[in-house]
Amino acid sequence: AMHYTADISMAFSSIIHIYRNVNAGWLIQNLHANGASLFFICMYAHIARGLYYGSYMYKNTWFIGVTILLATMLTAFLGYVLPWGQMSLWGATVITNLLSAIPYIGTTLVTWIWGGFSISNSTLTRFFTFHFMLPFVIIALTAIHILFLHETGSNNPLGINSDTDKISFHPYFTQKDILGAALTIITLLTMVFFFPNLLGDPENFSKANPMSTPIHIKPEWYFLFAYAILRSIPNKLGGVLALLASILVLMIMPMTHISKQRTKAFQPTSQILLWLLLTTVLLLTWVATKPVEYPFIILGQLTSMM
Repeated sequence: AMHYTADISMAFSSIIHIYRNVNAGWLIQNLHANGASLFFICMYAHIARGLYYGSYMYKNTWFIGVTILLATMLTAFLGYVLPWGQMSLWGATVITNLLSAIPYIGTTLVTWIWGGFSISNSTLTRFFTFHFMLPFVIIALTAIHILFLHETGSNNPLGINSDTDKISFHPYFTQKDILGAALTIITLLTMVFFFPNLLGDPENFSKANPMSTPIHIKPEWYFLFAYAILRSIPNKLGGVLALLASILVLMIMPMTHISKQRTKAFQPTSQILLWLLLTTVLLLTWVATKPVEYPFIILGQLTSMM
């Protein structure tokens, strides 16, 4: 943040400056970018685990968790715009323009967010400010999330009374957590040192050019499933609503649970539906990386309906 310049004429150059001239700047930048990707991998795995074990029945904890997901996605989107590469500019243009689909106030809302009639210095300054501030909001929400979690506990996936059969936190859980943290750190460092650009987009190595549109505009990989749904629906407002529904559907999960058992371990049908959901998300992510042409259009529409 100390070396970045939130100006459309200098933002891209400031990123290069951080990489080449700042001591360990390349390391900090790669840790930041790949750390965000790894954070989303852990978050999506955490949500999948919650769906399998019925953690959404702890409603307060679950709703705060979904709020953390939304705040993290917003933070990641704002951060993706800041390097001011080709995909940063056009991704921001496409995503912010989605708000224009809102009846009556859409166009005014987009102009207000941009701070003008196109993405400019005002936009970049606002995005940089919120990208810096939102992590503190996420930390506060995480504290509340943990507070609610400690009221109910989380190490009882079967949902039965286990007061008579408990083990101490140390050494069982401390060793497990140390192993998990070590594997995560090793994975992050492997990505940073050996595959720093594995999850990035080559278009973002070119400075943003409003006069040249990339052939295939797409967001970062962790948004691809939602983007695939958006582009599969011809109607703009319908696509926006479907995109929001694909994420906000997590909010209604507690209302869909009708079994007496919280976990899916004893519900074969629910297990099949859950694995179908995970497969669909992976398929949507893959489809979103492909051009908008046959057969990917049909495949995207079919998986979106699923």
